[in-house]
Amino acid sequence: MPTNSSLSKSLILLLAATSALGPAAMQILLPALPVIKDTFRVSDDVAQLTLSLSMLAIAVGTLFYGPLSDKFGRKPVMLLGLCITVVGSVFCWLANSIELLIIGRVIQAFGGAVGLVLARAIIRDVYPAHEAARVIATLVMVMVVIPMLSPALGGELMQLYGWESVFVVVGILSALILLVLMKRLPETLVNPVPFEGIGSMLLTFVRLFRSRAFCGYAFCVTFVSVVFFSFISAAPEIMVSVLHRPATEYGYYFVMIPLGFMSGNYVARHFGRRTQLNAMIGVGVVIAVVGIGLAIVLQLLGFHHPVALFAPIALAVFGNGITLPNAQAAAINEFPQFAGSASGLTGFLQMAFSAAAAQFVAVIFNGTVFPLLLLMLSAAVLSLLSFKLGIEYKPSAGTQN
Repeated sequence: MPTNSSLSKSLILLLAATSALGPAAMQILLPALPVIKDTFRVSDDVAQLTLSLSMLAIAVGTLFYGPLSDKFGRKPVMLLGLCITVVGSVFCWLANSIELLIIGRVIQAFGGAVGLVLARAIIRDVYPAHEAARVIATLVMVMVVIPMLSPALGGELMQLYGWESVFVVVGILSALILLVLMKRLPETLVNPVPFEGIGSMLLTFVRLFRSRAFCGYAFCVTFVSVVFFSFISAAPEIMVSVLHRPATEYGYYFVMIPLGFMSGNYVARHFGRRTQLNAMIGVGVVIAVVGIGLAIVLQLLGFHHPVALFAPIALAVFGNGITLPNAQAAAINEFPQFAGSASGLTGFLQMAFSAAAAQFVAVIFNGTVFPLLLLMLSAAVLSLLSFKLGIEYKPSAGTQN
């Protein structure tokens, strides 16, 4: 197995960028959706499929790459996923109908999901659990921040070169990452696990679900992600229709959210060596509950300024930044021999639940901020309960190497 020093900082950052590729490719097209609707003369619902089916493709992709990498190795499966991303991007660029564009987006997203799974599995192959949490904190930060910035990049590309240009950029970036990883990425899998088809893969997932500790950590990660994605999916509409602010102000206030998350990631990295994973997770989820609770209280007291919403949510997201890398590392650490499968299943739960929550927020919106905040509070409480129930009889589970 490679030693810790065998993964340089530049390679870790490259793995982080790879993990962000799928979500970034999914969100970079957001500013172009109205133009795509007009170009192909389709309804809003049909145009929205280019986004929603991408999220579904990422969720499904995370289930497959983990078991495949446990059998065939991390590197060949990572390169395969990146090749699929390049093919999907070219398919999107050449699409001359909405049907072909949707198919291309599904291919692109399915390929991009590989980084979400295998970057974490590679880190866990190389580092012990407590150190893996610190490195995964970097992966998570980049995975969240890059997709946050990608819609702005997509908007600029669309205005300068047309909406098709976003696929050219994603394709080129994917190809560049593919070429660099082909030369620099070591194979980190030491003991391959036999892969005997879909049935065997499902049995592995069943085994993971039978572990109370794995479920506790995995669903803690899942509901933490629901908190985050629920807010970013609803906040732009709330800014305009509830807080009555121009859309141009949204970006300024939204800066608080990635700053909060990155600050939490910094805490996770800085204190990770000398603080137990379970302690870090517990602190993070409690901070998230407090932050969302504070936002609800301020709204009830009549403080409807954007700062009264974004500042306490930034506090909650700060807690998420502490929790997420530690809980992800702890979930994968429960079954080191199935690190790819555990990472894939955790990623699937994240994306599937977050996609459902993002759609549900739109359904329950009633012209106020309270449905969103109550959903977020429920998810934060569920993340805390999942964590507590999962480790009730195994308090030091997350500290094992």
